[in-house]
Amino acid sequence: MKRRLAREITVQSLYQMEMNEVQAEEAVEMLLEEAAAENEAEVEVRNEAQLKTYVLDVVGGVNSNREAIDGLLVDYLQNWQVSRLSRVDRQILRLAVYEMIFTEDVPAKVAVNEAIELSKHFGTDESGKFVNGVLGKMIQDLDKLKSSK
Repeated sequence: MKRRLAREITVQSLYQMEMNEVQAEEAVEMLLEEAAAENEAEVEVRNEAQLKTYVLDVVGGVNSNREAIDGLLVDYLQNWQVSRLSRVDRQILRLAVYEMIFTEDVPAKVAVNEAIELSKHFGTDESGKFVNGVLGKMIQDLDKLKSSK
């Protein structure tokens, strides 16, 4: 399973859930079907169940920790509010913070680099720099943030 693809589907699922108020499983299934139909990012049917399980776990983790994640983001969004972020940037930042703070299997630098790439792919021209700036500040305080979770 490719984690880049899983992250893309996770961000898109979180976006769909916020925009259309659908449940996680419905959003993930719709996006997996769409990706398989378009053969986007080389979706392999035999790995679809593993990919779906992983994405649902991550989406569930982001959702169950959303309040804490948004609280952390508020501290690092200087003069900005989470609600004012673009929906895409908000979901990318939530995913990255979840991976950095609430998981043990993703190195923080990987989470940051992947978030920057996702923001370049899905966001605006300025999204990559913005995401990098926010997460770059967070990574400096990572040990403190992890111990306070």
